[in-house]
Amino acid sequence: MGTILEQILEHKKQEVDHLRERKNFIPESQYKRHSFIKKLQTTDELSIIAEFKRASPSKGTINNVVNPGVQASAYEKFGASAISVLTDQTFFKGSFSDLKAVREAVELPLLCKDFIIDPLQIKQAASYGADLILLIAAALDEMRLHELYQYAKGMGLEILVEIHNQKELEKAIKIGAELIGINNRDLKTFQVSLGVTEKLAAEVKNSGAFLISESGIHHQEDVKRVRNAGANGILVGEAFMKSSDINQTFVDFRLPINEGAKR
Repeated sequence: MGTILEQILEHKKQEVDHLRERKNFIPESQYKRHSFIKKLQTTDELSIIAEFKRASPSKGTINNVVNPGVQASAYEKFGASAISVLTDQTFFKGSFSDLKAVREAVELPLLCKDFIIDPLQIKQAASYGADLILLIAAALDEMRLHELYQYAKGMGLEILVEIHNQKELEKAIKIGAELIGINNRDLKTFQVSLGVTEKLAAEVKNSGAFLISESGIHHQEDVKRVRNAGANGILVGEAFMKSSDINQTFVDFRLPINEGAKR
């Protein structure tokens, strides 16, 4: 069967084939761009990318009843710097309809969170209102990562390059990534450790990139830990999707950034 990541990527190839058959039906983006990087450049607070995430392979269903527009509006109201939307349907129960609903509800930068392997997926993300896309270093060889990075930049999108280990970090730095996400979850085993951010943070910062810590962040102590390692921001899904008091969760997570984390 292979790892979960391998299964997801194999399914993505099939999705891209279907997308290619109807590529003429992907409209040009009609949405204005919102820059997450500009927010990072001007804030004194740890930036929060709040995620709309219905489910995951490791957690199963997280919250499949909340309205994406309503949830996103709460994120915006309580202090999110950007919103991430899972658009993978098969493994995460997401959709591009969710992305569109969020785009129409808020004025924040939006990250299309998916397993992107082809330029058509980037075009599709932009057409539904994404300002940023995710490129996962573990899913792409260096040449393909560079090609997709440049394609997205050419469309005026910002790119969060996700890494989990030293080898992937080197790929991200080599292509000139301005925004690097350290995923504390190993996409092959789905084990989570905040120590991954602590191990790789210094080299990310030395490259000049902004650092986003992803996964495994559930409590204020987790936020403090990655903030103290040098993170400029965090990407959080489950804690917000399960929260009975989203306002209080944001209060707990909105911390002043370390002086050393600024560029």
